[in-house]
Amino acid sequence: MQAVYKGKKITGMLSILPETTYKFDDETKNFPKSRATRLKRIMGYEKRRRAKKETTASDLCLFGMHYLLEHDLIQKADIGAIIVVTMTPDYFIPHVSNIIHGECGLADDVICIDIPQACAGLLIGLMEAFMLLEHMKGKKAVVFTANVLNRKMEDTEVFEEPPFGGDAATITVVENDSAAEDIYFDLRMDGKERNSLIFPAGAFKFPWQNKGVKIDVGDGVLREANRLNMDGSAVFNFVQREVPPLIDDLMAFSKQNKEDIDWYLFHQPNKFMLQKLADKLNVCHEKMFMNIVEKFGNSGASVIGVNIVYNLGKELTRREYNCCLSAFGGGMAWGAMNIKLGNMDFCEMLESNL
Repeated sequence: MQAVYKGKKITGMLSILPETTYKFDDETKNFPKSRATRLKRIMGYEKRRRAKKETTASDLCLFGMHYLLEHDLIQKADIGAIIVVTMTPDYFIPHVSNIIHGECGLADDVICIDIPQACAGLLIGLMEAFMLLEHMKGKKAVVFTANVLNRKMEDTEVFEEPPFGGDAATITVVENDSAAEDIYFDLRMDGKERNSLIFPAGAFKFPWQNKGVKIDVGDGVLREANRLNMDGSAVFNFVQREVPPLIDDLMAFSKQNKEDIDWYLFHQPNKFMLQKLADKLNVCHEKMFMNIVEKFGNSGASVIGVNIVYNLGKELTRREYNCCLSAFGGGMAWGAMNIKLGNMDFCEMLESNL
């Protein structure tokens, strides 16, 4: 699906990271040393963040929301919609957006929506916000991404696969602005590839299992049911095959050249995948940040927001950049957006004690 959104602007971004840091070297001490060293060097795995055992997605979102309210970075009366993108809801019912709504005491005409999406979640959340703003003149839509997937996994000293996931949340404030430049968006889905990224246990199809229960994920390969299972080769090949033509189509759609883009702010599964993707796109590595999975881990839908805030931060309160955002992963879903980012009211990173 291709779409153009007119008169919409991101006016603030916040990222929230748990304070607990796990080092790759410590978590892979039972790996063969040569394998751990190679993974660290090629994939860029260094550190990641994990929320505390009792912390939920709403906790991280509310930590950030209360900060915005207490520092007058947003007013309750200005909020028209709360959109939460998460793979790790507090409950099936009520939704995280309703929890935020109730805890913040928002008006009853504020729309609350939860969207269960993975890596492309921020882009999908922004799409929803842009559409809602067509009907909310003078109001703001607040898009949250939050995952505590790593908190959900039981602690262990033995990893069958390299630990690369991280917990995080982001908040993005979007509003109408008649002077804003057009935003170009392209989103695609392929459910036939859905099992390339799957968390088998926990919902109604396959309830949460006792520790150690494994399932056959295909070709006789047994994986832990209570963990995210990824076919790394399939995902890598999918990204290298599908994302470059998507970006080419988006450039043609927006009547821009790749050289016109200041920053390519992409989802980050690992550094190797991004390097190969940049090469295939013929984009210089300096324009595509590759340091988020290295410093914080892969937090799914939150990665792009963390990427923007960590690498550009306060610079985005002073000037504008022409940016290409892109995400790819669970679903399978992949999308991209050409958007001007800058002159924001705030662009900050918080560390929580959660």
